[in-house]
Amino acid sequence: MALNRAGSCNPAVVKIGITFLGLCLVGYLLGPPLYWHVLEGLAAVRRSSSAASCPPCNCDCDTQPLLSIPQALSNGSFTDCAKHDPEVTGDTEKNFAELLSEELRLRESEALESQQRADMALLEAKKLTSQYQKEADKCNSGMETCEEAREKAEGALLLQKKQTQMWELRARQKGWKEGRNVKSVNTM
Repeated sequence: MALNRAGSCNPAVVKIGITFLGLCLVGYLLGPPLYWHVLEGLAAVRRSSSAASCPPCNCDCDTQPLLSIPQALSNGSFTDCAKHDPEVTGDTEKNFAELLSEELRLRESEALESQQRADMALLEAKKLTSQYQKEADKCNSGMETCEEAREKAEGALLLQKKQTQMWELRARQKGWKEGRNVKSVNTM
């Protein structure tokens, strides 16, 4: 390959190489089938030119088996297997029907078991949901009770503050000053 100054391959050479590899691959894949088709075509042309001298074949292909076994290797029971026997067919159909019905019974029992498991899981989920709902109701009730108690406490605190202010005002009117210790209490 031709290298340019930078040390990499010439793009034109790479394209030619890839094209050559592609053509080789196509030839490898398509060559043998095309070769055999051409040979068959030539053989057919040769046969058609020599067919005028050959008489047509008289063969009854329907009566001959597709695959013939030599007589020495032939087993009589093998050829009997290929024949249609109504008894065997009836038994086979009965067995097939029994197998199908057994399969249906098995699938039905599996479906029933699956349905029972699903029902049990649903019942358990309903129980848990009910339990959680009861807990949530208790929590909400407790929150409402606490909120009511807080509101009552706030009201009582406001009332207490008002009373404290009123008593403090009365005490100031009577001469009380904050931070002074009173040793004797005057009663009126």
